[in-house]
Amino acid sequence: MTSAVRDEDAFDVDAVAQWLKAQGVEGPIEEVRQFSGGASNLTYLLRVPGRELILRRAPQGTKAKGAHDMRREFTIQSALAPVFPYVAPMVGFCDDSSVIGGDFYAMGRIDGLIPRSTWPADVPLSPEQARQLCLNVVEVYAELHTVDASAAGLSDLGKGTGYVRRQVEGWSTRYRNAHTPDNPEFTEVMAWLDANQPEDIANCVIHNDFKVDNIVFSHDDPTKVVGVLDWEMATLGDPLMDVGGALAFWIQADDSDELKLTKRVPTDLPGMITREEFVQAYCERMGFTLTPEQWRFYEVFGLFRNAVIAQQIYYRYFHKQTSNEMFALFGPGVQILDRRIAELLT
Repeated sequence: MTSAVRDEDAFDVDAVAQWLKAQGVEGPIEEVRQFSGGASNLTYLLRVPGRELILRRAPQGTKAKGAHDMRREFTIQSALAPVFPYVAPMVGFCDDSSVIGGDFYAMGRIDGLIPRSTWPADVPLSPEQARQLCLNVVEVYAELHTVDASAAGLSDLGKGTGYVRRQVEGWSTRYRNAHTPDNPEFTEVMAWLDANQPEDIANCVIHNDFKVDNIVFSHDDPTKVVGVLDWEMATLGDPLMDVGGALAFWIQADDSDELKLTKRVPTDLPGMITREEFVQAYCERMGFTLTPEQWRFYEVFGLFRNAVIAQQIYYRYFHKQTSNEMFALFGPGVQILDRRIAELLT
């Protein structure tokens, strides 16, 4: 969903048009709209003669170290394009701060359906189709996790073994740095994750934000995946950590009313598979063996990481680095996730 560009997120449209011309995109920018669904990097729709483009840039204000790296995001998608047919065609990357004040890149728009918190009312989806959609998502996930990173030129993307340990330590540090006095400290959760972390099960290309509203489905067949968006956090790492992060957003029909308040994607539709079924299908496809007790670590980690991301967003609002009132909702969201994790650890 797009809306008029917020004043605080506006940029020099003429300057971008001149930059696009140097990338081979002729004609003026006829319209600029802002996507309202994201809460991290800023995403815009640019309409130029004969096509639509997407522009991605970092938000204004203080940023978490290592976050919002536009060059990295652009490079990853450029490398994946020949071996993973679900990334958008890249137009170009700009690191000239004189254009709009910071790094950004442009890419083609993947035409299709992107689900938000509710499924579009004008797109019928039977329970059988909903189940097939989920299984197709599992398959695309497995396709990504079996990409040959070396052949794709991405062997330097990660830091090798020890991914689980680095993630537990890194996200714990991020939470402490973004903590505000009105939200829980997560001391016991961080201690549990540290004490119960497993060894890496594999090291492969992972997306790290593979939730349903980062997936584009075909207009002609809404069960078919045609694109995967938002590669900001992609890296080389443990695939089960990737699944845990994705399923932290997977709200199912029998979840509590409170947990459903955090729903951002329509995974509770009739026919949608449960988190347990997702894990089973994925492990069968990948040849992994995983007990429910082993899975609990990845589920807790995914929810904790989700809480950290929400807290980092809320931190910007708490400290008046943004006036976007939507960000105020992330504070109570952290508290809901805290209570959900407590249930899993009881």
